[in-house]
Amino acid sequence: MELRQLAYFVAVAEEGHFTRAAQRMHVAQPAISRQVIQLERELGERLLSRDPAGVALTDAGAAFLPHARAALAAAEAGRDALASLRGLLTGRLSIGTVLPAPEGLTAALGDYRDRHPGVELRLREDHTGPLIDSLARGELDFAFVGLGPRATVPAGLAARRILSEPVVAAMRGDHPLASRRSVTVASLRDHAMVTLPEESGQFHMIEAAAASAGFTPRIVARSSDLRLLIELAAAGIGVALVPRSAARPTRNLAVLEVTRPKLRRHLFLLWKPQTLSPAARAWLETDPR
Repeated sequence: MELRQLAYFVAVAEEGHFTRAAQRMHVAQPAISRQVIQLERELGERLLSRDPAGVALTDAGAAFLPHARAALAAAEAGRDALASLRGLLTGRLSIGTVLPAPEGLTAALGDYRDRHPGVELRLREDHTGPLIDSLARGELDFAFVGLGPRATVPAGLAARRILSEPVVAAMRGDHPLASRRSVTVASLRDHAMVTLPEESGQFHMIEAAAASAGFTPRIVARSSDLRLLIELAAAGIGVALVPRSAARPTRNLAVLEVTRPKLRRHLFLLWKPQTLSPAARAWLETDPR
């Protein structure tokens, strides 16, 4: 069993297609197919089911996949550790973040890159749930995620709070509530709302706040893009509850404080302390705030 075979298998499993996996690994498709078949022969199990539309993991493949990923990660960590002994930090640093990202993230990445030019940076934008899942699977080194005030850090992960900011209500300037200085969650009962998708921590916070006020929010539009949500609010589609850093009042947009309850966005940096590579440990020395 070779590391190359494991890398090819992981690529095919993640891409769901031999051709896309070959493109990702920069090899010919027949070569990647032969290596995966050889791996299956050595293991004595079919790892993938094949059909014209693509491939899927068998039960054996699903069981083997996390171990293949762990072996590749261990090999990479070993190479990075040897490189760090020579005084040259190499490898890859993978960071995921919700939007809006921490204000100082790009500056922190620039500082990190200046000190460790041999490390490849990989960035990903997503919602809290998918980012935590990717972190648990070892696909990310760190994740900036939003957690509610009563949320607990998932088992096996360490956390550092990066910021806490109010959530505000953004709406068109002529909205019936726009003349107020603030709004309660209960006052939004009869008004249309635009929100992030259901897998976002922000949506779960809004849903819980509405439930405590005795109603289910009337969602008329969803978007993963906070800027688009604010534009929808300015167009009168619905009220958007967003972090204060994402919304600024304009001639067409009113931004109001939310009270009873006051809602806050809590942003945390999460990581798995037991699997940190040298490149990841170096990131912990960088303050993204």
